[in-house]
Amino acid sequence: MNIRQLYRIMFLLTIYCSVASAQIEKKAQVGFRFLENPVSAEVVGRGMVGLTIGHSSDAIFWNPALLGWLEPTIDISLHHTKGIADINYNAAAGTFRLGEFGVLGFSFMAMDYGTFYSTYAVEKTINELGYVETGTFSPQAYAVGIAFAQKVNARFSYGVHIKYANQDLGSAWVASEGQIVPRGYSKGAVALDVGTYYDFEFHGIRFGATLQNISKEIKYENEAFPLPFAVSFGLAVQPLTFLSDAAGAKDLTVNVETRHPRDFGEKIKYGAEYTCFDIFTARVGYVTNQDERGLTAGAGVRQDVSGVPMRVDYAYEPFGVFGAVHFVSLGISY
Repeated sequence: MNIRQLYRIMFLLTIYCSVASAQIEKKAQVGFRFLENPVSAEVVGRGMVGLTIGHSSDAIFWNPALLGWLEPTIDISLHHTKGIADINYNAAAGTFRLGEFGVLGFSFMAMDYGTFYSTYAVEKTINELGYVETGTFSPQAYAVGIAFAQKVNARFSYGVHIKYANQDLGSAWVASEGQIVPRGYSKGAVALDVGTYYDFEFHGIRFGATLQNISKEIKYENEAFPLPFAVSFGLAVQPLTFLSDAAGAKDLTVNVETRHPRDFGEKIKYGAEYTCFDIFTARVGYVTNQDERGLTAGAGVRQDVSGVPMRVDYAYEPFGVFGAVHFVSLGISY
């Protein structure tokens, strides 16, 4: 498959998705929404723009095509997000370079929803409260995936990310043959991400595009629902290079991305990051069309420790009346 064929496939898929979205409009009807949770403090800090900048294995969650540009033989990253309402999640990613052939990647994400109390309703003649407690339960959700990316030439790369996602909502108490019995609600599905990346080699201008969460629909009871499919496009530029040819002019990168989810309106994301001495990076970003959030900020440090490149990143996202979300990422390369 050559570059022209890849472009044609991406173009046709984009047109198909745009037409389908225009004909069938679904609002808040997708499931497995945890697949949309942002991973990587680096990406979140600059407004969740991750299609055109990828310094590590974190890129597997945003644009698998970026993995093809990773030079280390092995790269590992760990992520923790302290969310709202005690809903936290952890993620990990790793890549292994297969020589000049390409890069193999692995991903994992697991949700921590906390503990809930379980009850079922009864007539007040049986229980004055109108319900019976059945104990506690903890919903579970996770996704594990494998990716492959290839740098076709000095400008273009592509990548695919296949993942298995599972969501366990616990058990519901239902009436069956005159008895109240528990019924489990656990479902899993395979999803596919496809990404492309192109470097114009002109003032740091780069373009990225992805199709995320391509999968079949899932049904728990009567109504089937899709996974959170989305089409995204991104553009990056180094604006200071238009004013100066100095090496430091490449330290500032500005990004803009558009995301077209299946179940909501278009989101536009803006981000910028500035790197000092190839060690410290400051980031800021903004996401439009959000109810309780929008602004993000973060910082990161990269330093060799005993000859081994290591990195630490942090991001902060105000979440309106819910407080704030904190993101921490650690990484190491060999």
